[in-house]
Amino acid sequence: MRAKYLLLYISGMALAVLMAVPREAIGACSFESVTGVNFGAYDVFNNSHTDSTGSITYRCNLLQLSQITIDLSKGSAPTYVPRQMRQGTDTLDYNLYLDASRASIWGDGTGGSSRYGPQLPLLGIPVTVTIYGRVPARQNARVGSFTDTITVTINF
Repeated sequence: MRAKYLLLYISGMALAVLMAVPREAIGACSFESVTGVNFGAYDVFNNSHTDSTGSITYRCNLLQLSQITIDLSKGSAPTYVPRQMRQGTDTLDYNLYLDASRASIWGDGTGGSSRYGPQLPLLGIPVTVTIYGRVPARQNARVGSFTDTITVTINF
């Protein structure tokens, strides 16, 4: 079974990743809470990447032994590498990762990305997964607010 769930909203100037996911059951799994990734203000002259974290907490009430995966969409970008926040026609590259070293791009398993899982969910117990975000250093970006929307899909 596959259920899509919205959303990961990414906003710039304060380049925050905000997530608004209602707590509704999707089949036998539900998203319990989401914490946004807040990048803060982006400094085009900083030689270091801008990193931050957020999280997704889900709960599954599956009576059978079914593994789950969680996918994130490309957002408004044509590829996963890189994702792009937009301000009109201007873009600011960023990405979301499965690991703290930011080596594994979180996507749907295509285009150089990996998916979360497969994991055997704990029956009725909330599981929190960290989202690692990065805005690469030294991008020539306009001052202002950049946004993107990511669709979160849980497959079970």
